[in-house]
Amino acid sequence: MADTKHYDLIVIGSGPGGYVGAIRAAQLGMKVACVERDKLGGVCLNWGCIPSKALLHNAQLVDEAVNHGKEWGINFTGAKIDFKTVIGRSRDLTKQLNAGIAFLFKKNKVDYIAGHAHILSGNDGSSPCQVEVKKVTGDYYHGDGADVTETITGDKIMIATGAAPKELPFAKCDGKTIVSSYDAMNLPKQPDSIVIVGSGAIGMEFAYFYNCLGTKVTVIEMVDRILPIEDTDVSKIAQKLFSAQGIEFRTNHTVRAVKKSGKGQKVTIGPMDDEKKSEDLQADVVLVAVGVGGRFEGLFDESLGIAVDRGHIKTDYQDAEEPTYQTSVPGIYAIGDIIGPPWLAHVASEEAVTCVERIAGHHTLGVDYKAIPGCTYCNPQIASIGMTERAVKEAGLEYTAGTYSLKAHGRAIAVGANEGIVKIIASKPYGEILGAHVIGETASELISEISLAIRLEATADDIISTMHPHPTMAEAIHEGALATEGRMIHN
Repeated sequence: MADTKHYDLIVIGSGPGGYVGAIRAAQLGMKVACVERDKLGGVCLNWGCIPSKALLHNAQLVDEAVNHGKEWGINFTGAKIDFKTVIGRSRDLTKQLNAGIAFLFKKNKVDYIAGHAHILSGNDGSSPCQVEVKKVTGDYYHGDGADVTETITGDKIMIATGAAPKELPFAKCDGKTIVSSYDAMNLPKQPDSIVIVGSGAIGMEFAYFYNCLGTKVTVIEMVDRILPIEDTDVSKIAQKLFSAQGIEFRTNHTVRAVKKSGKGQKVTIGPMDDEKKSEDLQADVVLVAVGVGGRFEGLFDESLGIAVDRGHIKTDYQDAEEPTYQTSVPGIYAIGDIIGPPWLAHVASEEAVTCVERIAGHHTLGVDYKAIPGCTYCNPQIASIGMTERAVKEAGLEYTAGTYSLKAHGRAIAVGANEGIVKIIASKPYGEILGAHVIGETASELISEISLAIRLEATADDIISTMHPHPTMAEAIHEGALATEGRMIHN
């Protein structure tokens, strides 16, 4: 054990939770190692958040130029899509991001250790945490590790291994015709048709991307609306707009079977309320986007006994007033997707910073779980924060909801994006912002104003009295706040 390297903190996983936490810990004076089984940056930088936005940007360019160019006096007749180049550009971006994190690790003196981490023990006060690093086996999401290459110890461990896509029990992903979001990022050939199971953010982003490029897209959703976690008004508008773009939806339907058929798959679906009725859909590819589960295969020694709840590592964040993200094993902490919803990169980053700062004994405000923005990056974009109107009603709160349509919004009209709304929900009688829901141009940017408003306990009046530049999309937030008091100017 004399040659074993010892650290103040061992971070397992280098996604937006892991690498941010490792760097912040190093800034606080800790000796830090980060163990990663694949590429630096994790799923987010390599297969999720960033490269997917590159694909969506391509899709929006096609949508605007080819489908709407004539409206603006620009004719792109004959434009061709090189699918291989589209995918290749998104993959090239990841190399730049990988190198960027490697640079930040070097700058902050964080040791990067490549391999599969296997935790042998926590810190019981008499001996430190112990981690074996193994040679990687399996694919990006799965694998138990092979031979041990080295063993390291640490005073503390922070787990940030993220989540992996769930599969249909009767239709396991093969990476070719039944695929996860990981595979859909890197298909060798554009499919002529695709069935997407699930209409959450991931499902809808891929639906938008492939539809814009000319693939026939059908989306299957179990509930009666797409984007089911969003406010009902936003879901209805989104379904109308995306249907107009050519995406087909089967809401209130479930997938009953998926069977190989020719070079593709036959997908048997049926309505949720009628088991006898069914319909067969033929598709080159089936994308399963039904959610994610914690990714910790091969991470723990059997003797560790770490508490797991519904497929995620259990920590104190749901119960403690000021959580440290401590697991049931002393010395071991966990943050991000691995501890459960919301499965968002920015949540993982904030939890990581809070975790390491509290480990270091610093006071920090921590994560405000009532003010977490979520975004879907199609066109139009969708963004939301706080409570939906459904949730407000269920909670029995007195409220007022103001909705502003972009049909009358100057900047939206100018850029040909006047479909959508801003909806703000405020409490009575004081006007505290309870939630906001946006569908429209740059919604993912607009939502940050409401994030700050909720964090600062601002009211609708505070937004109303804040001057917004003209002409901007941000003025729509101002009008939405005015709407909560029946004072809209432009509707």
